[in-house]
Amino acid sequence: MQQASLDIQIKTLPSSPGVYQYYDKDDKLLYIGKAKNLKKRVASYFTKSHDNYKTKVLVKKIHSIRHIVVETETDALLLENNLIKKHQPRFNVMLKDDKTYPWICIKKERFPRIFPTRNLIKDGSEYYGPYTSFKTVNTLLDLIKGLYQLRTCNYDLSQEKIDNGKYKVCLEYHLGNCKGPCEGLQPEKEYNENLEAIRQIVKGNFKDSLHRFRQQMIAHAEKMEFEDAQRIKEKIEVLENYQAKSTVVNPKISNVDVFSIITDESFGYVNFLQLSYGAIIRSHTAEIKKKLEESDKELLELAIIDIRQRFGSKSKEIFVPFDVNVGEGLKITIPQLGDKKKIIDLSLRNAKYYRQERFKQIKIIDPDRHVKRLMAQMKKDLRLPEEPRHIECFDNSNIQGTNPVAACVVFKNGKPSKKEYRKFNIKTVEGPNDFASMEEVVYRRYKRLLDEEQPLPQLIIVDGGKGQLSSGLKALDDLNLRGKITIIGIAKRLEEIYYPGDSIPLYLDKKSETLKVVQHLRNEAHRFGITFHRQKRSKSALDTELDSIPGIGEKTVIELLKNFRSVKRIREASKEELAQVIGDSRATKVFNYYLSKKDEL
Repeated sequence: MQQASLDIQIKTLPSSPGVYQYYDKDDKLLYIGKAKNLKKRVASYFTKSHDNYKTKVLVKKIHSIRHIVVETETDALLLENNLIKKHQPRFNVMLKDDKTYPWICIKKERFPRIFPTRNLIKDGSEYYGPYTSFKTVNTLLDLIKGLYQLRTCNYDLSQEKIDNGKYKVCLEYHLGNCKGPCEGLQPEKEYNENLEAIRQIVKGNFKDSLHRFRQQMIAHAEKMEFEDAQRIKEKIEVLENYQAKSTVVNPKISNVDVFSIITDESFGYVNFLQLSYGAIIRSHTAEIKKKLEESDKELLELAIIDIRQRFGSKSKEIFVPFDVNVGEGLKITIPQLGDKKKIIDLSLRNAKYYRQERFKQIKIIDPDRHVKRLMAQMKKDLRLPEEPRHIECFDNSNIQGTNPVAACVVFKNGKPSKKEYRKFNIKTVEGPNDFASMEEVVYRRYKRLLDEEQPLPQLIIVDGGKGQLSSGLKALDDLNLRGKITIIGIAKRLEEIYYPGDSIPLYLDKKSETLKVVQHLRNEAHRFGITFHRQKRSKSALDTELDSIPGIGEKTVIELLKNFRSVKRIREASKEELAQVIGDSRATKVFNYYLSKKDEL
């Protein structure tokens, strides 16, 4: 009966722009969305199959649909944003922000004061901002106070009271920070001219103030007033220095908003830069929690509308990394080259830094949340059927083909569980055969876990490419575990990740948390295996002609033998091949040593 009722509601929806609202059986608001075509958009929820679990839950809970028709898509965007803020539905993404940001206020009064405030009072005063920190506000106000003498007292400086001599100049006047308008020592016209210059500086326009100061400096110099000229020159230097720190691109790029986004499995991070006369006058990054696996485009569109409203932006142009639909009357630019592209890259870098900082904070404040986020991200990045809470990584060590051993390291929730590490002596393989050795240790490891009814990992990583992966997979086949545990191989140097049956490797973002965990696993397995190998071999067994090369230590010898497998192969290797393993300096020593040996022959 409920489905029949929903079908009727959908069929009667208009094909117009608008906002739709989903309610559950208790008439509780679940979700608010916008649409260019209400009928098509709402129908898509009930005709498409949804991979995302939360979306499936939402659709099941929908009992009734209401809608509001508007004139344009822009109106729909704005209305959706306002309704989400007001009602905060469970399934909607929200840019929550409990901060009250600081503003710079130019008070509506005679000889207006300038001061920072968090309270906006509708009394005709001018407010500039909001700024994302008081540090920014105070830096700007310090600059202004160094350039112009403004009053700080809260006297009512009406002409009548000044004429009657009601006030006397204070310490600020004697310090040179105020020109004494309270005693009529500064004309109102001059004070207001200074205010206009200050307005331009706050907006990021330094040109007018610099021109005015230069004219004053020249005038003082012509009158032989060199101390006054020097004082003005110092103000010019202060202003130019501030401008140099603020300017990031050429001054032609003015009155522009810049937005960029990076996302992970659970959150999006949107950075906003506001440019005026080539200078960044505002920077802000918003963290957005995903609710229904929203795309980067959907999150960025929502953030642009919300942030521009919050900061009262009137810019007619925005720079973004990809096309977005945020209504009419706004020029969308997707920079590809030059200064504009540099601004997008700068914004993206700010978003990435913010995300890294959040990760560090969460690790300290809420480690459980960090683990959940990391596991969700690894599941997505590595295309796993479930979160890899338990991972095991294997590595073989058989330097020069002797004493073959293997190591298995265990990570739980992304961290080493050292008490569960295991060492293996290779029993069934003769000589240096990495593939057969990998098959043996993988089989032995999981045969034992099955026999002892121990929990199996969600992910197995083998250190090596397609050959080692195939060997590990064969062992799982023999144990009837194929499909029950995911197994992947990681190749050296290029960090290629291989999957069974797929010849094309996966490359992870070099800075991703997932790759860092995988590298940590591989390095731990390598370290643990080499340590075990050293324990098995006496110092004399490790002695080779490599030990007699000046400047080459035991660690370098181990690394060379680990990669080249024999002294003969090292002797025949090119300098470039050696450098890939031990670096240019040590490679030159090894290469020249064997070159001199050839010359002796």
